[in-house]
Amino acid sequence: MNSFYSTTELEYYPRWLTSQLQAAVSQHPVVVLTGARQVGKSTLLRNAAPFAVWNYYTLDDYDVLHQVQRDPKALWAGASNIVLDEVQKAPQLLSAIKLAVDQAKGRLRFVLSGSANLLLMQHVSESLAGRAIYFALQPMTFGETQRKPAPTILGELLAGSLPARRRLKSELPDLLPLLLRGWMPVLLRLNAPQAVLQWWEGYIATYLERDLRQISQIESLADFRRVMQLLALRTGQLLNQSEVARDAALSQPTTHRYINLLETTYLVQRIPAFTASRTTRLLKAPKIHWTDSGLAIYLAGYFDVESLQRARELGNLYETFVIQHLRVLAELETPRA
Repeated sequence: MNSFYSTTELEYYPRWLTSQLQAAVSQHPVVVLTGARQVGKSTLLRNAAPFAVWNYYTLDDYDVLHQVQRDPKALWAGASNIVLDEVQKAPQLLSAIKLAVDQAKGRLRFVLSGSANLLLMQHVSESLAGRAIYFALQPMTFGETQRKPAPTILGELLAGSLPARRRLKSELPDLLPLLLRGWMPVLLRLNAPQAVLQWWEGYIATYLERDLRQISQIESLADFRRVMQLLALRTGQLLNQSEVARDAALSQPTTHRYINLLETTYLVQRIPAFTASRTTRLLKAPKIHWTDSGLAIYLAGYFDVESLQRARELGNLYETFVIQHLRVLAELETPRA
């Protein structure tokens, strides 16, 4: 049994993004924290200061959701600091928040959390421009699981300083089991590889059958899952939507919409091409990367270390793991890298 399956109880692991959120709420009336389902947004907001003592409401609670639909301002009557979780379930809430912030003149602070990018959701008609700033919480990093502080290597590199060579081999465990498991916080407490596989299957089923239906109409969940599997096999590669559409036996517009939905729900990210010309960066094909290496590996059909070692896509899956960590560090930079 691999050592990383040994955690038996769920603990709170401090997240590197917390300091950015703490600084943001002192300066801005609305902070939006988004990210894929199960990355730990609610856990962070229920445990980290100062959010742990704020008034907390989740729209997973039907009573709260009903209140939002009937009279949202009653939720924050008499309060000054409010956390509203799963806000993608009631996009109309944003107009009430905008009005409340404008009328309160600095007396109200909101943190809005959800598992979809509010800026990309087609049902969001209200803009919080000038009132809100946005953060995306990613799956955990290796350093966070070890309770280590965030490294400064990305900032040093962007400042033109090449850090001294670091000997990492003695510090790191066998990475393949870690890539296979994935980086959602709840996975740290599962004590058997079979339990991890069952969790990922349940995660995908919940995503297909619940989350997607709240955001957009999907003609065929089977077709959508096939697109997910095809993209998993292409993680770390240039995105050719025509090729994906052909292999999925779907039209290009449908494939394009499905990929956009995966991006809206933070399961995949497009990495733009890098060229000297900023215009060319926008025109060239991006790379596609999954948010969590474990999810990409599961969808690609590799369920144990032995099959993963033989995988033709192993290099790309490892690159996805590296990108996961760089993405977290990029969120810590101002401006974001």
